[in-house]
Amino acid sequence: MAAPVLRQRLKLRPSVVSALSWQAPIALALARPRSKLRDAGIYGLQMWAYIAHYEMPNDDPDRLLARLRVDYPIKGDTILGLGETPTVRLQRALGRPGEVLPHDLALAWVHWSWFIVPHGTSAYILLRHRWHFPRAACMMAAVFDLGLVAYWTVPTAPPWWAGRTGKLPPVRRIMVEAGEHFWGRLWRPLYDFLGGNPFAAMPSLHFATSVMAAHVLSEVGAVEGVLGWTYAASLGFALVYLGEHYVVDLIAGLALAEGVRKLAPAATRLLDPAVRVIHGLEPGVA
Repeated sequence: MAAPVLRQRLKLRPSVVSALSWQAPIALALARPRSKLRDAGIYGLQMWAYIAHYEMPNDDPDRLLARLRVDYPIKGDTILGLGETPTVRLQRALGRPGEVLPHDLALAWVHWSWFIVPHGTSAYILLRHRWHFPRAACMMAAVFDLGLVAYWTVPTAPPWWAGRTGKLPPVRRIMVEAGEHFWGRLWRPLYDFLGGNPFAAMPSLHFATSVMAAHVLSEVGAVEGVLGWTYAASLGFALVYLGEHYVVDLIAGLALAEGVRKLAPAATRLLDPAVRVIHGLEPGVA
């Protein structure tokens, strides 16, 4: 638990942080009897390790910038947009430079709510459909963790950054404009707390985890499923309009979520021996 926080102070190498932080969920499983609280703690420790690995590439900003990819998503979105990226088209059609319109703020809230939705979905499943929680939590965690592989190997700039550097026509970062408009002086501390890696754009884990949440909710109820898919679609539109992601980022995120679902049965069979060993060592198991 301490390794992600102390990594910079102690100058820990990423491999050391990984070795320490990824074992924490297993350690909790071996330390406490099975319960809802323990299950929530295991999920929380998994996400704690994810956050550390999400932020670590930006611990060395110069090295990250030297490996940055900018052009390939622009080319993909230009093809999809028939000569112009969908972000530029949407911002020109719906936006008003220098102003934060009501729909700008509404879509920014859709974006901000993402920090709750995937984990709120997991919490809902744990509380209301506990039998489904292990599978749902593992698939959600797999989406987050596999996205890290791309963030480390192919750091990719989002549309707002490309617009600032002249790779695209000017692209507003409407989410930030809306944040400054709505939160005032509180915005900068909030942004600094929630931000951590400006070049974690491909694939869009915002969209991938929302799609996974929609699938998970659909498996436990029709109403939950409708709410989940409505949110995922709204978020996808918001991410492109606000300048946070390209459409190709969303397509990659969708492919990631669907790939995890398709491979889940095979992964379960592969990991089953290790799972049995861990279950046999849990406190309270005869």
